[in-house]
Amino acid sequence: MPRLSDRAYKILLDEAKRCAKKEGIGSDVQLKIVIKRLEKLRQQSGDYARKTELQQTVQDMFPEFDTQALHKAAQANRPPGLGWKVKWGLIGVVGAVGAIWVANLPYPPIRRPVSQVAPIVLLPSFFSMDQNYRGAIAKVEQADQLINQATSAADIELGTEKVTQAQNHLDALPVWFLGYEPKTYCTLFGCSWRFTVDEFATARKQVGRMEAKAFQEKNALTKRQEAETALSQAKQDYQAASTEEGKQTAIAQWQTAIDQFAQLPPQTFAGKSAQQKLPAYQRDFQKVAGVAANTQTTSTFVSAAKAYAMQAAELSQNPPHPASKWQEIILLWEEAIRQLRQVNPDNREGYVEAQQLIAQY
Repeated sequence: MPRLSDRAYKILLDEAKRCAKKEGIGSDVQLKIVIKRLEKLRQQSGDYARKTELQQTVQDMFPEFDTQALHKAAQANRPPGLGWKVKWGLIGVVGAVGAIWVANLPYPPIRRPVSQVAPIVLLPSFFSMDQNYRGAIAKVEQADQLINQATSAADIELGTEKVTQAQNHLDALPVWFLGYEPKTYCTLFGCSWRFTVDEFATARKQVGRMEAKAFQEKNALTKRQEAETALSQAKQDYQAASTEEGKQTAIAQWQTAIDQFAQLPPQTFAGKSAQQKLPAYQRDFQKVAGVAANTQTTSTFVSAAKAYAMQAAELSQNPPHPASKWQEIILLWEEAIRQLRQVNPDNREGYVEAQQLIAQY
């Protein structure tokens, strides 16, 4: 390498010319001597000339040679340092990364020519395809297990997440690239995406079906929750009702809630779990509804008996009465007693009241 770089030579030459011009007549000889010395340094090989040597080369001819110019020339004459190498190294790395990034853009006009000329540049794409294909297969299997064989609402929720992840993996696979098998990559790492476009479409359809299934399952779970809430509220309303009308309203709501359970799709997890609970719900409802119906019937019999008794009591006022009227009064009392005897003993409270009235009548 020359002992004087071109840049340092130019700095010193420009300053020497300035000094020669300033000194005027007779300075041309001095300038030629300086130029000859500088040329000699440029032709020599070895260590770079330092500031002291450069100063000795020019200052005997031009004592007023600018020290600042000497300093700049010495700086320019230094060999490239580590920082310079790192700088250009980083620039090179960034440039290479940028070129690889452009080559791996998901556009056929870019990837196809690169895959034919320099397929090794597409290694990031190959890695991505491999990972996305493996991820899609794994997520589809997990989603199928969680959704189609769910044992809880949490399985449905997790299965829905797996379906979304599988869809994302499939979206990341370039369809136009599926038939391409990079030999170098497949030799070194093995390829797992060797499937056709038709198989890819089948995978998408499977994911689509599971998305629909997950939506149906979540919708059924929501309806089951609504039915459970309505059933619980109806039970509370029935227990809190203080009138017969209030009880009948609660019973109607209870029946509606049970109907909602029966209407859940039987192929869903919510429907299957509801079918297991439905017999118990219906048994409880029938028991309550039976009691309510019995109570209502008892109330009807007692009310009718009281009406007959009231009429008999009114007719018996202000005696004496003819025998025919007494016969009519007797028939009314007997009808009142007959109504009371129809009260079912299962309704304990109503039965006791009926027996007390029979004793009075």
